[in-house]
Amino acid sequence: MKKILALILIAILTLSLLAGCGGTKASDGSAGPKESAAPETGSPAEDGGKEEAPAEPVTIKVGASPTPHAEILAVIKDSLAEKGYQLEIVEFADYVLPNTALESGELDANYFQHLPYLTTFNAEHGTHLVSVAAIHYEPFGIFPGKTKSIDELKEGATISLPNDGSNETRALLLLQQEGIIKLKEGINASSNATIMDIAENPLNINFVEMEAAQLAISLPDVDLAVINGNYAIQAGLNAATDALAVESAEGDAAQTYANIIVVKEGNENNPAILALIEALKSDEVRDFINNTFQGAVVPIF
Repeated sequence: MKKILALILIAILTLSLLAGCGGTKASDGSAGPKESAAPETGSPAEDGGKEEAPAEPVTIKVGASPTPHAEILAVIKDSLAEKGYQLEIVEFADYVLPNTALESGELDANYFQHLPYLTTFNAEHGTHLVSVAAIHYEPFGIFPGKTKSIDELKEGATISLPNDGSNETRALLLLQQEGIIKLKEGINASSNATIMDIAENPLNINFVEMEAAQLAISLPDVDLAVINGNYAIQAGLNAATDALAVESAEGDAAQTYANIIVVKEGNENNPAILALIEALKSDEVRDFINNTFQGAVVPIF
C-alpha cells in the first residue's frame, strides 16, 4: 500500500512540474515578438545619426518659374524622396500667382523671386510671406535688339525694361552703370524706382515698361532690352555670353537680388521646409547650377 501511495504522489508531482513548464513557455512566447520588433542595437546616433524618415511620404508642393528654378528643384527630387519627402513642382509663368497661391495655402513654398520684390508684394497685397533661404543670383543683362551695341545707341532710341518696382529699379541701376542714364541721388538696390526717377537722359531714350515675361519677345521691336535672368534663359539667352552688359558681381545686387525660398509666415521651421532647404544647399545643386547655366545663374551658398 505504501508503495502504491508513493507512486501516485510521484505521478502528481510530475504532472504539476510539466504544467508549470508549459505556463512559462507561453509567457516567453508572448513577449518574443515585442523584443524582436525592437532589438537593442544602439541609439540612432550610434547607427549614423540619421533622422528617421516620415512613416508615410510627405508632399512638399513648391511653386517655381520654369527655368532655372524648376530645373534646380528637379535635381533634389531623389534626395528628398530618400528622406521621405515627395517634391511636387508647380510651374508658373508670372510673378503674382505663385505668391497668391502660397498665401492661400495651395503651395508649401515658392522659389522664383528676390527679397525686394517680396517686400513690395507683401506691402501691396497684404500677404504674409517670408524668406527662409537664399539660393542663387541671376545677373540682369542688357540685350541687343535692333541696336547691336551700347555705343551705337542713337538719339530717341527705345529700351524696354520690367515694370514691377524692384526689378525696374534693378534695370535702371544697370542702365546707370553703363552710363546711359543718371538716376536721382539716393536711388540704390533697395529703392522702388521708376523711370520718373531718372535725373539725366542725354540721348532722350524712350523707355517702354512691360511685364518681365514679355521683355525677350520685345527685342525685335526695341533697340535694347533689360531682361531678368530667368526670362532671358527661357528665351535661350545667357547674360554671361549674350548680354552687352551685366550687373557687377562686386556690387550689392548679388545679395540684394538673391533668389529665395519663400513660405507663409509661421512655417519657417516646418521639418519639410528645412529638408527642402538642406537639399537645395548641397554640392549636387551647386555643381548643377555651375555646369548647366555657365554664369547665367550663380549659386550663393
